[in-house]
Amino acid sequence: MPRRSKRDISGILLLNKPQGITSNDAMIRVRGIYHAQKAGHTGALDPLATGMLPVCFGEGTKFAQYLLDSDKAYEVTARFGQRTTTSDAEGEIVKSAPVHFNRSELLGAMAKLTGKIMQVPSIYSALKYQGKPYYEYARMGIDIPREAREITIFSFDLEDTDFTEAKGDIFDIRMKVSCSKGTYIRTLVDDLGELLGCGAHVIRLNRTAVSSYPIDRMVTFDDLNRIVDEAHSKGLTAFDALDSLLLPVDTAVSSLPEIVIDENQGRDIMLGKRIKVTPVNMLTTDLQPIRIYVNLGSDNQRKFIGVGEIRYDHLAPKRLISTAKLDDVAELVPDEIFE
Repeated sequence: MPRRSKRDISGILLLNKPQGITSNDAMIRVRGIYHAQKAGHTGALDPLATGMLPVCFGEGTKFAQYLLDSDKAYEVTARFGQRTTTSDAEGEIVKSAPVHFNRSELLGAMAKLTGKIMQVPSIYSALKYQGKPYYEYARMGIDIPREAREITIFSFDLEDTDFTEAKGDIFDIRMKVSCSKGTYIRTLVDDLGELLGCGAHVIRLNRTAVSSYPIDRMVTFDDLNRIVDEAHSKGLTAFDALDSLLLPVDTAVSSLPEIVIDENQGRDIMLGKRIKVTPVNMLTTDLQPIRIYVNLGSDNQRKFIGVGEIRYDHLAPKRLISTAKLDDVAELVPDEIFE
């Protein structure tokens, strides 16, 4: 039986990643279900973690970096009383200490880790040193220099609203975190445990938000498999139903300001030219990223063509939709997606 050819599709799927699988393996499974030529994920979740993992197809992969750089939100359960090598349940316990703190002391420690803070990434992170991920050095027992990086914790809240006091050998507490890019929740919990003097590590982690994507648009592998099974039971392919789950490519850059240009200007941008435009409240000497739409002139229709950089009254192309794919992926972000 001949192998099915891969499909040249573009869009973004919000996968609800299950526990026990890497983000890369999850992306490969999704790409297989969709028979997609090209796919990539937007920021790794540990195998322990679950939750929102945007998977980009085709032209969507060009804009994945903007989701990597976006703000995130998590629900986390921390176990106090034990510190581990990896700052999560998969590591070995390296410290145990009695747990004894009250609500006020916990909130005070959490407040110290809120706002702009400096964080030293975990040695088990995927950041690279001299071309190799940190975790490879950790597995070899090699300590490497790790510089603290500035991150922002927008909010750090207790989810266990009835919590009053923690006592015993171990104690589990549920919390919610909203943070900037580059934040390691494992490290945040480890730092919290050290502030309270008893150590702590992550036992459950669920990502609830990436940028402004709606949580109710997430799908599971069970959802995808059910769609495929139902279609196959009727002797049909599942591609139409699967493709209906994809969000438009420009949702990946919805946080960027936008500019709408005419068709002549659009042709120049697609040819790589720098054009003069009406300033869009971005009077700055620094280049600023901006999403670009072309006004088609009828019924206020417009077409997304990519991301550019604007300075004063000049717009330069930076990352554009392939001209061969414009008709396939140029979609206006539906307002209801982000309501």
